[in-house]
Amino acid sequence: MPIRFETRARALALQLLYAWDQADEARTDPRPLWAAICAGRVGGAVPQLEERAMDLAEAVVKGGSRLDTILQAAAENWRLERLAVVDRNILRLALAELELGTAPVRVVLDEAIRLARWFGAARSPAFVNGILDRAAREQGWL
Repeated sequence: MPIRFETRARALALQLLYAWDQADEARTDPRPLWAAICAGRVGGAVPQLEERAMDLAEAVVKGGSRLDTILQAAAENWRLERLAVVDRNILRLALAELELGTAPVRVVLDEAIRLARWFGAARSPAFVNGILDRAAREQGWL
């Protein structure tokens, strides 16, 4: 079963966010870093996919502290810096997409859980599901 375009874009956006999170020098403008990562991807360039992924990742960067405030409220007993980098970026990505309103809430939540299965630890899917469900309810998205 082929992976949908939007799923691939979200996965690439997560990878871009992870790289940005790890590269302190890229904090001001992440697009050059992301362009370099996309240029070096195996399988050839897919401009529409890369542009969509960069748009999603940029929504996270622009959302910055606002997204983290929502995330912190939903993750009651967890400090953001203590969350796994992958989990934290999956959560930020999903929150940014929920704010954009470009996909149904349930689709965004399901896709975030899928990314947690692919890229996170064994308990990541349940953790991501719980935090996003709480955040979506608190924000009135569900």
